[in-house]
Amino acid sequence: MKNLNPLVLLSLLPLVSANVEKTIFLAPQPSPVPSTDSTLDDLGLERLSPSYPTLRTYLNASFPTPDSPGTDSWYFLENLNPGQRYEVRICYLATQPTSFTLDTYTLSSTIEDPSLLSAISLYSSARLAASTSNTLIRNAKRQPPLSSMDPAPTSDAVLFLRIRAAADYFSLDKALMENVPPVLADVILDPFLWNVFPRSLLPTAGYVCVVGTVAVLLARWVMGAFRGMIEREVGGTKTVDGDDKKKR
Repeated sequence: MKNLNPLVLLSLLPLVSANVEKTIFLAPQPSPVPSTDSTLDDLGLERLSPSYPTLRTYLNASFPTPDSPGTDSWYFLENLNPGQRYEVRICYLATQPTSFTLDTYTLSSTIEDPSLLSAISLYSSARLAASTSNTLIRNAKRQPPLSSMDPAPTSDAVLFLRIRAAADYFSLDKALMENVPPVLADVILDPFLWNVFPRSLLPTAGYVCVVGTVAVLLARWVMGAFRGMIEREVGGTKTVDGDDKKKR
């Protein structure tokens, strides 16, 4: 081991990817969404909105193939502010290497595209069949009660969110290669302030401003103290030289 070339050690280091994926989009104009029609509710899609912006769930994943680039999960984004910029982030464990692709679709484009409707129906059927799992029950409790919704037809800025998860690892464990475990992840809907930067970054921006201000003030104080020390040294040197000249 002592004679092992450092370059060999570097070559053995795995490539580590960031454990955050996101997509940025503008909320569409409101579309008629009749709440008396239970079609959307029957889909059983979990919902995200400015009032319920965070969802912790397990995302199914699979190794990509030419016929299937990954496993799709569908969500419903509602109560968006038309024209406002939003960001949807996925935060997941770095110990579960996964490649995520996020796409959003308007209600009209989804209805007009048979392939999208088919994909949502397949996901909905599989999810409803597994609705007895603890994860789905726990997440369902986070959703607002349907009784609080206006029974009259309404217009709302809504989007369908598709999350495609593809396993991005290699293991000597045959079981892990044959059966990809679900990925624990947080799905976060984050609005932009003034369509410039995500609202969640506001505390970070404030912290950076405070640290920057303190750093500037500290730098000025250090420079002032350093300048004063130099002036005292120079002044002391001149005094010594003057005394020497007088003695001569």
